[in-house]
Amino acid sequence: MGKSSKDKRDAYYRLAKEQNWRARSAFKLIQIDEQFDLFSYQDPSQCTRVVDLCAAPGSWSQVLSRVLIKGESFGRRAWVDKMKRHEELKRRQDKDSSDLDVPEISTLDISDDTELQPRPNVHIVAIDLQPMAPLAGITTLKADITHPTTAPLLLKALNPDNPSSPEPVDLVISDGAPDVTGLHDLDIYIQAQLLFAALSLAMKVLRPGGKFVAKIFRGRDVDLIYAQLKCVFEKVTVAKPRSSRASSLEAFVVCEGYTGIPLEEDNTIISHSLKQDAKVSEEDEEPQQPKSQVLREDGVLEISFQDSLQHNQPPPQRWIPPFLACGDLSAWDSDATYKLPPGHVSLDPVQPPTAPPYKAALERRRAEGGAYGKTGSKK
Repeated sequence: MGKSSKDKRDAYYRLAKEQNWRARSAFKLIQIDEQFDLFSYQDPSQCTRVVDLCAAPGSWSQVLSRVLIKGESFGRRAWVDKMKRHEELKRRQDKDSSDLDVPEISTLDISDDTELQPRPNVHIVAIDLQPMAPLAGITTLKADITHPTTAPLLLKALNPDNPSSPEPVDLVISDGAPDVTGLHDLDIYIQAQLLFAALSLAMKVLRPGGKFVAKIFRGRDVDLIYAQLKCVFEKVTVAKPRSSRASSLEAFVVCEGYTGIPLEEDNTIISHSLKQDAKVSEEDEEPQQPKSQVLREDGVLEISFQDSLQHNQPPPQRWIPPFLACGDLSAWDSDATYKLPPGHVSLDPVQPPTAPPYKAALERRRAEGGAYGKTGSKK
């Protein structure tokens, strides 16, 4: 979180520091959970083992720690619980209004009597290429999710005693994104590759029926990614939290109901979908026009539909997932800059960057006397 003028007037930036979150992105996970029940509040035993990919600076891991380990509740769910307690106290007062020990409803304090509901046997693993400050109850790994050696490290962290057959996890989340270059096509491509790397790890550790949440950049041909996710998950939805700026291309794919399809040797799911298509084609009475396929040197299979287009056949149907806006629509607008209240005091970030890539540039600028160099003569 920066300290620019726009950040200071961003409501979620200020709320994150006031509520002791490491970054404003914590509200994104909270709002997605409100819509999709990621943490399975109805059956807490269904969400006790979680993997957080691209975790630094740790805001999403912080949400996992406070919800699963400490048993806290936030957002709309916390407000509903508070109203239930309010109604219960009101019924108690109406039932025995003559009892002098029952205070007036206007003086009842219901903000500090929240009962924490920690979950037993919670295991959370956070992975990031950048170092992350530790969090209570969370195993932190410094690794690259795009590297093949990360999978054995993750399996060992999930079950140190028996890494060869670890217990599967219930939820895998990823808020990772590349350093944007401003070239939208390039940024979308790199983000898609990062998402597939996260999906490759998720398919190694998720249990059947598990959930997967990852950031995605919406752009041209993004529906092809949705279709590939639909091959291994029963339900795929695109979510846009209220705390995510509308001016940003980012959204989050929420995949529910992992089917447990095994990976191929090259860690891709494209070959599986092609086998399914080939099987269906063999069972059809009328043979379909074959698609031209080219296997590149890097192992990627390219499919061309030009033959079917030349024979005046309809183009292949593309699958479009539902798009949902998460969070209270009457809440703060993430794109607006609000006027600072009188006497506003800017708080320091909860967790400053541990090893930012611009650290050397800051030290050099500080040594040179500021952004414009040394302006005064040293006496």
